[in-house]
Amino acid sequence: MTSSSSQGSLFYFQYAVVVIGAVGTAANALILYAMIASKEYKKQFLIFHQNVFDFCSSVLLLITYIMKLCNVHLTGMLGYWLCMIIISENLLWCSIIGSTVNLMSVTIERYIKVVHSDWSRKLLSKWVKCSAVALAWIIGIVYMMTVTIATSTVIDGVCKAYVIWKSETGALIQSIWHFVSFFLLVILIAVFCYWKILVFIRRQARVMAGHSGTGSSASQQGSSNQIQTNVIKTMVLVSAFFAVAWLPSNFVFLFSHLVFDNSIHTANIVGTFLGFFYISANPFIYAVKFNPVRRVLVGLLPWKSQEVGESVEMPG
Repeated sequence: MTSSSSQGSLFYFQYAVVVIGAVGTAANALILYAMIASKEYKKQFLIFHQNVFDFCSSVLLLITYIMKLCNVHLTGMLGYWLCMIIISENLLWCSIIGSTVNLMSVTIERYIKVVHSDWSRKLLSKWVKCSAVALAWIIGIVYMMTVTIATSTVIDGVCKAYVIWKSETGALIQSIWHFVSFFLLVILIAVFCYWKILVFIRRQARVMAGHSGTGSSASQQGSSNQIQTNVIKTMVLVSAFFAVAWLPSNFVFLFSHLVFDNSIHTANIVGTFLGFFYISANPFIYAVKFNPVRRVLVGLLPWKSQEVGESVEMPG
């Protein structure tokens, strides 16, 4: 049971999430357009699909919470499946978990490309990358469908999601497994891979400094390294933002089976809001830090387009 103040905060939370979903949908759509226009979707296949996941999550966030605000009375088979698929946030979390798995794939890809560049052509072929994206979707869908159908139901026309557990021990084990698999593992992989990348880049910079007079080959290598460094900085920020934004929600989820009071309910609202905020704010990192995307987005600004047109007309 929740107090009237908790119910009120939940109501405002749902409206805020609808706004987040709308902003996230528009922002992620712009980033996807910029990556396609700049041809970066071919060069950065997994990063492109990271934005695809975030776009899908934003769209599903918008749809799910509009449905929640409509407060539809659920009846029959249609009501049951509306609960299982949408109102329970099943599809939304399929996409969020897929995004989390794909973020691990991006981190490992960056590590192999930089630290083990000799292996990258063999290990990072197109079919391997496509398989990684497909696996992310499969893991998200299979995991969430299994948990949702096993623990959710419709009671008196209301969707009761993730409340039916055979035992508290089983619920606690599942929450620990979720925390380790979809949060802690992401952080450990990111710390290990990006630390190794940083050590490698510093070592390579020292080697290049010793051969600074070798001419154009050194210049080309430096340019290539700069591009790699730019991509790595972008993904480090994305990973760090993931850790900060999802930490409260994951801790609340982990301890929710041990403590039952209104403070946990309020903490869950705050933690979930921060996690959803990550989905909508994530595109702005790409817009600021990822140079090819930034150039395309700047070109969309009307005053920038006008400046370009004037500069072209001036020589005539």
